[in-house]
Amino acid sequence: MLRQLRPAAFLDRDGVLNEAPVRDGMPTSPASLAELRVLAGVAEACSRLKEAGFLLIVVTNQPDIARGKTTEAIVEEINRALRHQLDLDHVCVCPHDDADQCNCRKPKPGLLLEAALRCDINLSASVMVGDRVRDIDAGRAAGCRTVYIKHGYREPPPQYADMSAPSLAAAAPAIIAGDIGRRPPNEATGLPR
Repeated sequence: MLRQLRPAAFLDRDGVLNEAPVRDGMPTSPASLAELRVLAGVAEACSRLKEAGFLLIVVTNQPDIARGKTTEAIVEEINRALRHQLDLDHVCVCPHDDADQCNCRKPKPGLLLEAALRCDINLSASVMVGDRVRDIDAGRAAGCRTVYIKHGYREPPPQYADMSAPSLAAAAPAIIAGDIGRRPPNEATGLPR
């Protein structure tokens, strides 16, 4: 019997689903559940994506665990709250830092590939939504279309994302319509024409 493969919306956590406190021009993670703030329009976007048949899979680097700045318990508490609030299907966490040379830390595609096997995901029909170059690199390496959420961090934006948008809420209609990477973007908005 053949398994039915489904598309997924792979979602970075901090900066895509929830506010990412910015320090020195770079995003960080909430330090506790009390700091968790879901971004405007995210709940509605997740609901619409789910209704359109997408699995909602969070893929998040949490190097502060390896750096001793937070604990796995705090990260899991935040993830549990997001799973409940947004009806997420699965959350995949990389607790490592770059020096660990693991296969799960984005920009490597390990988290996406693991989720694809576990959840019967069609990677070529899926999309990776992230706010950092490493998210876009991971999505491309896994064979997904990619959406870059622009926040103006102190790092160059990716030059090769299939689409750019100011938020998940703004990107959701194009993701649902299958327009990511299929039509040239509008110069003014970055969204597909």
